[in-house]
Amino acid sequence: MSGIIEVEHLSFGYTPQSEILKDISFEVKAGTFLAIVGPNGAGKTTLLNLLCGLLRPEAGSIRIDAARIESYSVKELAQIIAVVRQEFVPVFDFTVTEVVSMARTPYWGTFGFESKTDREIVDEALKATDTAQFAPRSLGTLSGGERQRVFIARALAQNTPILLLDEPTSFLDLKHQVGIYDLLKAAQVEKGKTIVAVTHDINLAAQYCDVTLLLGGTELSHAAPQSQNATQARSNYHVGKTKDVFSPEQIEKVFGVRVFAGNVGQEKFFIPLGKFAKDIRQIDNKPDGCQPK
Repeated sequence: MSGIIEVEHLSFGYTPQSEILKDISFEVKAGTFLAIVGPNGAGKTTLLNLLCGLLRPEAGSIRIDAARIESYSVKELAQIIAVVRQEFVPVFDFTVTEVVSMARTPYWGTFGFESKTDREIVDEALKATDTAQFAPRSLGTLSGGERQRVFIARALAQNTPILLLDEPTSFLDLKHQVGIYDLLKAAQVEKGKTIVAVTHDINLAAQYCDVTLLLGGTELSHAAPQSQNATQARSNYHVGKTKDVFSPEQIEKVFGVRVFAGNVGQEKFFIPLGKFAKDIRQIDNKPDGCQPK
């Protein structure tokens, strides 16, 4: 493997009787946008916590920039990986500027004071996430979606080569969902950031993410660690180019729901179909059951 993130034969369970992740191997090359997708309980957030060092694997290894993750100190890891977790209600009454400025603490000198450069980086992150307007406000006065954008601003201000995000758009309206993914894609393309995002939105993943790790289901295939294009039999995940990973058959197998798949230009989009979906009989009558003409 030669990625900035390398995972080999990773296994983890919260109890000896329950193994959530089993023998998973994949790599993320520098400058890649990876989506981690799967049903509830598949281990997506658990995997993210392993990748940032919050949890330790039961078996296997994780390397960050060629070094085993456990070899880094907390401060060293904070200069490589920034994490955006699912939205939470703040306990302390910090302002938005204070929250985003906390991202710069791994870079502060001996006396713990922020520099002019730190303040400029914070201001840039606030503007990029459309949160500068909230700068003097208490975090507790913001809506869930507004707070989520502040936490993304904090991750950007941390100025790390790797961003890990857990459901970064789950509390955002449509405008800001697209805006955040535009922002993340720009960070990838223009600044070379490596981005790993847990998401339930397969349509956003299909539009923005180069590679997808699909967790869950049984008897799936996945790409061999040495090649994104090769496949081999494995137990419960599939990893590869996003356009190859997402198919109606694969989605139905993993999520247990039928989908309608259609193209808008070169992009493929998926709509889940419940038993009361309108015109479902017309879809059923199509030869492949899902692809529109």
